[in-house]
Amino acid sequence: MDFGRRSMNDPFQMQRELRYGAPVCDTILVGRHFTIGYSWYFRQAKWTLEIVHPNAIFNWHTNRRESFRADVRIPRRFRAGLNVYKNSGFDRGHLVASANQDERDVQNLETFLLSNMSPQHPKLNQGMWRELETAIRTLDNQAEILETYVLTAPVFYFDRAVETLDNKDDDYGIDVPIPHAFVKSILAEDNRGRLKLWTFEMENKPLTGTLADYLVVTYDAEQKVGGRFWDRVAGADLHEQKSVKGTMWKLV
Repeated sequence: MDFGRRSMNDPFQMQRELRYGAPVCDTILVGRHFTIGYSWYFRQAKWTLEIVHPNAIFNWHTNRRESFRADVRIPRRFRAGLNVYKNSGFDRGHLVASANQDERDVQNLETFLLSNMSPQHPKLNQGMWRELETAIRTLDNQAEILETYVLTAPVFYFDRAVETLDNKDDDYGIDVPIPHAFVKSILAEDNRGRLKLWTFEMENKPLTGTLADYLVVTYDAEQKVGGRFWDRVAGADLHEQKSVKGTMWKLV
């Protein structure tokens, strides 16, 4: 009985996307279909975790309805508001992609909470980053893939100055740090129960080349983000894949 009560309050027991673990964070924001690990200090997510199209089996579909808004679960002094992005030159970059959560209106609208946004260079957001999001959906649609888990995290490099978006009209003086880069780590489970891992790192600037150019060693990405990825998988089972960059899947 006691265990049951603990399970009901434990997001790792409730949220499907946390099945394989998540890095540390200041607080967890539980959504209907994805989870945010939030950083009070950076006024944005430390990471997000999702399953691509988690309810696709029900064949629900929705139109994208943009409704950017503050996440009122976060105390006012620790959250970004809409004005901080106004005329900043940066996009409100989705961490959990809107198009990954599109089976129902309420599901899609949750991706427009500002807790799911980071300041992102427009040419990255609308270029190579979007290309990666599309490629992940292509992977998820391959016949042998049962579920695709995606961990996304802003990255701040220790050897570079951090610039911020500031809102001079904000009573709390909220500044939102601009990430130097972003990481996406993709864990796909196939129909034989095997796990396949890819991790990408993209600097927050216009990028060229191919997606394969941005594959990185997962262990290196963990160090930069400051947390272990997929830590509920026994270490030996992912060690080899975490140690290499891997190769790109077929974009069919």
